[in-house]
Amino acid sequence: MTNLTVGAAALNQTPLAWQANTQNILDAVSAAREAGVELLCLPELCITGYGCEDMFLSPGVQQMALEQLQLIVAEVTGIAVAVGLPLVHKGKLYNVACLISDGKILGFVAKQFLAGEGVHYEQRWFTPWRRDEQAVVTIDGNNYPIGDITFDMAGTKVGFEICEDAWVADRPAPRLCEFGVDVILNPSASHFALGKHDVRQQTILQPLKDENVTYVYANLLGNESGRALYD
Repeated sequence: MTNLTVGAAALNQTPLAWQANTQNILDAVSAAREAGVELLCLPELCITGYGCEDMFLSPGVQQMALEQLQLIVAEVTGIAVAVGLPLVHKGKLYNVACLISDGKILGFVAKQFLAGEGVHYEQRWFTPWRRDEQAVVTIDGNNYPIGDITFDMAGTKVGFEICEDAWVADRPAPRLCEFGVDVILNPSASHFALGKHDVRQQTILQPLKDENVTYVYANLLGNESGRALYD
């Protein structure tokens, strides 16, 4: 493992506010790069906003998310960044984190466990990705890996848990540690509740206390769609 400076940014996004959301992302990337960050984790579904509800099923929204992704990719130089968006693969819609490095898409990690209680209704829009499954997705004629994948960044192995992935018993993190992952990124859209920060520490970090792994957590911020508060 080589030395790697990692960072996380909380973003105050608005569903379908394409220009504002993309600008927030680019501002965070610029600030992180100036601070010497080499790997930046941004929140779940930060390109579209988390609260798009049934608009996630709109082909126009899916296409616009890809267009904004390409705009972001073109601006990501001198840093690696994880951004979240909805992505169609073989006719099914997935909640994915895209890892970008130096103007290139490295691949897409798909969420395996979908939140479906309280203010969350992800099963209505998304398909859970199957554990240990990898595939190839084609975007604008280019092929990229997608699924339950990890990345090697100059000797540092990077894996993902996307929000709900970290809250279930069969979470990806223990397997990622077995695979020798050095850094786990968690892009989240976790709603506010009293005392929840302590719960996150106990639920997400405590089980990993004996593992030689760095855990990077990035959440949304604010009242994103009038339905949920994020902290």
